[in-house]
Amino acid sequence: MAMTLYDLCGRDERLRFSPYCWRVRMALAHKGLEFTSVAWRFLDKEALAFANYDKVPVLCDGDQVVTDSFEIMRYLDKAYPEAPVLGEGVSYQRVLLFKYFVERSVNPALFRIIGMDLFAAVHPEDRSYFRETREARFGCTLEEFQQPEKGKQQLKQALAPVRDLLRESAFLDGDAPSGSDYLLFGSMMWAHVVSTQAVVEPGDPVDEWFKRMLSVHNGAAGNAITVRDI
Repeated sequence: MAMTLYDLCGRDERLRFSPYCWRVRMALAHKGLEFTSVAWRFLDKEALAFANYDKVPVLCDGDQVVTDSFEIMRYLDKAYPEAPVLGEGVSYQRVLLFKYFVERSVNPALFRIIGMDLFAAVHPEDRSYFRETREARFGCTLEEFQQPEKGKQQLKQALAPVRDLLRESAFLDGDAPSGSDYLLFGSMMWAHVVSTQAVVEPGDPVDEWFKRMLSVHNGAAGNAITVRDI
């Protein structure tokens, strides 16, 4: 039986932009696992009541219900150990550190760049909720928080070690992508789907890596609908 992935959608049901859902999508593609995607919106909390959770991604695999993107990736490694994504021991600790780096350093910089584009991508019925929750988190309006040039400088600085590594290898995890690649790619895909802005300069090693990532696993991400398409 194919798995079911509850996945955040925007103003168009085909617009899937959650960085955390993209992590899971890429991990599933990495392992060659088929799944059915269910579009979910911010205010549709009742749809996830069965999981005792109020956000996506949520993965259903038979009787197993797994929440939180990183925990889903861990579950996939344990349930389907071929082609591991996160690994164990030292490898796991390193990718866990990289997870925190992406969430604490990369994502805030990206939001400063794409915040209002993201707001526009959200379904109209969800926008009040999105604004209220994000403004409470930031302590200012979305318009005040969005500072694209500052965000790009923050992102450039945050990605400096990533850029250095990508000058030496095709992917963060070596010759082929794996867990670290999917963690960063999810966030970069977040921006790619909702915004037409370039968050890194053309020709930058991160930009070249992102293009490679769009083509891996038979273009699992390369065929995604973006705001350019609707």
